[in-house]
Amino acid sequence: MDEFPRTLVGGISMPRLIIGSNWFKGYSHTSVPKDHFIVEYQTRERLAEIFTTFMSYGIDAYMGGDPGPMVLDAIHDAEQRAGRKMILILTPSFNLLPGGDPNNEPEPVLDHHRAIGTTFCFPHQCVTDALVDKRAGIIRDLDRYTKLIRERDMIPGLSTHMPESVIYADRQGADVESYIQIFNAAGFLMQVEPDWTLSVIRQAKRPVMTIKPLAAGRLLPIVGLSFVWSTLRPQDMVTIGTMTAAEAKEVINLSLDLLHHRPPMTELQITRSKSSLLTY
Repeated sequence: MDEFPRTLVGGISMPRLIIGSNWFKGYSHTSVPKDHFIVEYQTRERLAEIFTTFMSYGIDAYMGGDPGPMVLDAIHDAEQRAGRKMILILTPSFNLLPGGDPNNEPEPVLDHHRAIGTTFCFPHQCVTDALVDKRAGIIRDLDRYTKLIRERDMIPGLSTHMPESVIYADRQGADVESYIQIFNAAGFLMQVEPDWTLSVIRQAKRPVMTIKPLAAGRLLPIVGLSFVWSTLRPQDMVTIGTMTAAEAKEVINLSLDLLHHRPPMTELQITRSKSSLLTY
C-alpha cells in the first residue's frame, strides 16, 4: 500500500491529503434535507471506519471546526486501530467585538481547542475575512489572535475565502504557518477565477491547504482531483471529505495515481445507457 506523500508545515510533517469534515457535520452546500441526511447517516462507527481508511495510507490530519464528541470519539477509535495520532487542524470562530457570549470570547474558545489536542489553530473565515481591510491592505488585529494561539502551544494559520488575505498576511509578516484557501476547477465559492486564485497560491510564502476540490460534489473526483494535483506546488495540500470509507479509498487511490503519473484506475459506474461502451 502506498504511503501518501507528505510536506512540512510549521515544522510538522503533514500528509498532502487532509481529511475534511463537511460530510461528517452536515454541511452539504446543496440543501437543508441533504444536510439532515448527512447528520442522520453518520455514526461513530462509520466515522471511525473512514478515519481508519485514511490513516492506513498515512493520511493522519483532520480539518474542521469544533469536532464535537462523536467525531472526537471516532478519531480516537481510529488512532487506536492505526497506532498513530491524528493531527487536528481546527478552525474556531469567536467574538470580535465586546458584549457577546462570554463563552465565545477568544480565550475560552482557544483554551477548549488546546484541551482537545489541536495542533494547528486557524481562525475561521468568518473571523479572518471580517478583519481584512482592503483599503489599507492589511488584516487588522491579527497579531492579537496569533499571539493567543502561540501562548497555548498551538500553531497559527488563517482560514479564508479571500485571496487577498494570503497576500496581506505575507506582506505584513503575519505569524502564521499556512493558509486555508478554496480552490477548485469549477470556481465554486471562490471570489475570483481559479487562475487568479492559483496565482496567489503559487506566490504564497507558506504552504497552502486547499479546500473543496470537488466543489461540494459538483465535480467528479477524476475531474476535480486532476485539476488540483496538476496545478498545486509540492508543498501545498488538498482537503477532501467523504461520506464512506469506500469513497475515502477511491479518492486516495485516484490521488496517488495522479501524483505518480499513473493511469487512473477508478471503477466505472455501469448503467444501461452505457452498455454499448462495454468491452470484453
